Amino acid sequence: MIVYRLSHSKYADSLSSSGVANRWNNLFQFVIYCSESISLCALELLAHTNGIKPSGEFKIMHIEIAENTAITSIDIAQLPKNWIQLQAYAETQKIGSDWYEAKSSLLMKVPSAIIPSEFNYVINTQHPDFTKNVKLVYSREFFWDNRFPSR
Repeated sequence: MIVYRLSHSKYADSLSSSGVANRWNNLFQFVIYCSESISLCALELLAHTNGIKPSGEFKIMHIEIAENTAITSIDIAQLPKNWIQLQAYAETQKIGSDWYEAKSSLLMKVPSAIIPSEFNYVINTQHPDFTKNVKLVYSREFFWDNRFPSR
């Protein structure tokens, strides 16, 4: 399976994580967020910048996940009704944190808060299978269409 990550160019040549807290992880939990499509990656990043074209140079990372990799899937029915809202971060972070700490699978498949019928993947970089089952195939330049507003 190939998943995609949109990243600043300076971070796009390695599979690393900052450990910053986000929707599905707590601070100092080293995960990599990816999407099932390049377009969902772009939409997710635009959501974090209020629809403003991010500044700087970007690359799209093509990441290969070995076919035998176990995946924990989170269904919308398992989530609180307001899971899309920022107020629910504590609850979604707990779900992701429990998964991260248990190391029951390398990947967690989660619905996108922007398009819930599409999916993002969270990769646990501390899982024992990370180095053998996750591979950066390549990164290539990504450009933002000039019709998006800039800062």
